[in-house]
Amino acid sequence: MFKKYPLQFWLMLLGLIISTTGTTMVWPFLTIYASETLSLPMAAVTSLMSINSLSGLTASILAGSLVDRFGRKSVMAVGLFGTALAYFGYIYASSYWHFAVLMIASGLFNPLYRLGSDAILADMLDPEDRVQGYSIFRLGRNIGVALGPILGGIVLSSNYILGFIGAAATLTLYGLITLFFLRETLVRDPNDKPETLKEQIGVYRQAFNNKTFTNMVGAFTLMEICGSLMWVLLAVYLKQNFGVDEATYSWIPTTNALMVVFLQVFITQITKRYRDTQVMPIGALFYAASMMIVGLSSRFWGFWLAMVVMTLGELITAPTATTFVANLAPSDQRGRYLGIFGLTWHVAVAIGPFAAGILTDAFGIRSPWFVSVVVGLLAVYAFAILDRSRIRSELIS
Repeated sequence: MFKKYPLQFWLMLLGLIISTTGTTMVWPFLTIYASETLSLPMAAVTSLMSINSLSGLTASILAGSLVDRFGRKSVMAVGLFGTALAYFGYIYASSYWHFAVLMIASGLFNPLYRLGSDAILADMLDPEDRVQGYSIFRLGRNIGVALGPILGGIVLSSNYILGFIGAAATLTLYGLITLFFLRETLVRDPNDKPETLKEQIGVYRQAFNNKTFTNMVGAFTLMEICGSLMWVLLAVYLKQNFGVDEATYSWIPTTNALMVVFLQVFITQITKRYRDTQVMPIGALFYAASMMIVGLSSRFWGFWLAMVVMTLGELITAPTATTFVANLAPSDQRGRYLGIFGLTWHVAVAIGPFAAGILTDAFGIRSPWFVSVVVGLLAVYAFAILDRSRIRSELIS
């Protein structure tokens, strides 16, 4: 099965594992670091993640055009080196505005290498191979997520600076792999003229005029709001309210990663037997259930169970959704469609943790989790509507 993938596929996978290990040494604990460094209310700390996501949202819009116009490889390399500099800058951050500037920078650069990688993958693989290819990349990313938090829990409990240096170094290494060993996959017609800004905006307008695509983006955003609380808020929530330190918490994201590593390919083999829009509501239901478990839990194992439940939803939905979007997009506009789809995470992080910080300060520590149960159920409903629409269109055709 794996022989059909080219050498470039495996080089990218190696770079992904290395860089993800480095960044996840720090990223799951960044809210803890900011909270302890700044000593500000929860809403102020979570607003930093909103700032990061809003800049990431802007970059994702621009990145699609950049990837389609200037090539996947160069844009990907710029994103990797820029994100490395941002991580190194956290060593010297001591005020809210220092953190805000670095959050803006990392938000701007991060989508460049992620979207470049997604576009290269789509270019290299035939449509029937993409779902498996994206699943393998998710497996590789989660090998890094399995290793990173464990290393981070050990290192960061005594020295955050080493974690930031490690994140910057691994991103730089992936950037060098990209620069010197990857080839460009964008095929240009020499007779084509560069698009004007008006034409580029027209592509986004065309994408948003696609009702199926916009419904997909809306449903996935609702689901990702639940996920954003697990990845951004849970670490600081556990440490401040239940005394769970970095080393202990690190097993929660590691559990997520290990489940992806050992179960993703198996679950994808099952889910691809069914309509993509048929399985996505089921995945979203797991997200809603995980929010309820967190809201009711007071001990480590309850929070661990919540991550297990959410990860099952992730295994069902994430590669299916990415493939759905990649197959829906015209080949010469795939970068921008994937870029718009990438906005879902940035919008979710901009809304979810900041709203959770406000709810925490106003109504208590458990209130965000119970509100997010409703959000998760809305995601289930939105995916179900998408499926019914898909069935109707197939019957008409």
